[in-house]
Amino acid sequence: MAQGATYDPAAARHLVRYGMGLSPHVIVKARGATLWDQHGREILDFTSGQMCATIGHNHPRIVAAIEKACEGALHLYSGFVGPAVPALAGRLASMLPPSLSKSLFLSTGGEANEAAVRMARLATGRYEIVGLNGGWHGVTGGIASLTFAGRHHVDYGPRKPGTMSIPAPNCYRCPVRHCRDACDTTCLDVGFDMVDAQSSGSLAAFIAEPVLSSGGVIVPPAGYFPKLKEKCRERGMLLILDEAQTAFGRMGANFAFEQADVVPDILTVSKTLGGGVAIGATITSEAIEQDCHDKGFVHVTSHVSDPLPAEVALAVLDVLEEEDLARRAAEMGRRLRQGLETLKARHEVIGDVRGHGLLQGVELVKDRETREPDAERGRAITDACMERGLSMNIVSVGGMAAVWRIAPPLNVSEAELDRGLEILDDAIRSTA
Repeated sequence: MAQGATYDPAAARHLVRYGMGLSPHVIVKARGATLWDQHGREILDFTSGQMCATIGHNHPRIVAAIEKACEGALHLYSGFVGPAVPALAGRLASMLPPSLSKSLFLSTGGEANEAAVRMARLATGRYEIVGLNGGWHGVTGGIASLTFAGRHHVDYGPRKPGTMSIPAPNCYRCPVRHCRDACDTTCLDVGFDMVDAQSSGSLAAFIAEPVLSSGGVIVPPAGYFPKLKEKCRERGMLLILDEAQTAFGRMGANFAFEQADVVPDILTVSKTLGGGVAIGATITSEAIEQDCHDKGFVHVTSHVSDPLPAEVALAVLDVLEEEDLARRAAEMGRRLRQGLETLKARHEVIGDVRGHGLLQGVELVKDRETREPDAERGRAITDACMERGLSMNIVSVGGMAAVWRIAPPLNVSEAELDRGLEILDDAIRSTA
């Protein structure tokens, strides 16, 4: 066990349970793509923690950035900024199109999305926000009303007025029973027919993930987002893209919107920016920022513009550039995809493999023809993987009850990828 670390199993009874069971493996050390539990057992991490450890756990540059912040300032009054905050804003502006040049730094993706929605409502003077069924944008107050992955609204009372969703472009399970394995975006047309029928005439914005990760790694088809942006333009809506899980290399590009051939009006980033340290950012145009400022925009939080996470984010961006991790994610993603397709050919339980770069989804089914989900087998295989030293995440969203979300760190080695695939192969065989 790490020096100074202690573990009292009885103390766990004081923890609030927050929707997922806690593993008996107490993690006392993490480096790169490897975790160590209280017994010294190694576990290969195929989820990058909570999808955040983009450059691997406890990267030396992150540790150095934290030490640097400790020598300066960790936290300041919200009216102050340290040098790292404007430096990070400038760095992001240099990576993004000219229309995304203004950044607000917060603590989480949920906070960043809350700020994005507030800005959209203030800038347009309207209040209705539309999302995708299966999208995940956070569980805080307002944005929880736009998280449509799973049954997260049940028993919490009414959603915020003016929030609605349209069907997600799931090529494997067409939500409008129109396509099979190839989406012609009819679902988008049908969705906006539904929006127009329900709207009170106050449409402000549409919020979406470039890939619906928590919704089962749903990858919209080519041309989907330009068509979505045009539908927003026709209605005077802003387009918000939530790149919590897709930005900064994971998809094989700095930003997934580049691959989607669209530029949002507001961009949010979070998980992949901090490399394991909490930070979120809401990024928009100079015109929208000026308009919101003129109208009295207020979004002050305890940790807005904190120096420490900004220092860490700068280090993450340095590593991404120096190690060319976007290109590496594309290359390693091809290797991972090839391995997963090989497993699909070998095991009938794998119904679909989808994704880009180092964000891949594997859907498990009882029958490839009927595509009935096999949630029970999925859980059994996931448990078997953990027994063999591989940490996997399975998402359960309605009919998509067994989709692995595979997202190792961008600097995962070929040997680690291959070992993970071997463990997965063995785990599937063991549950047949």
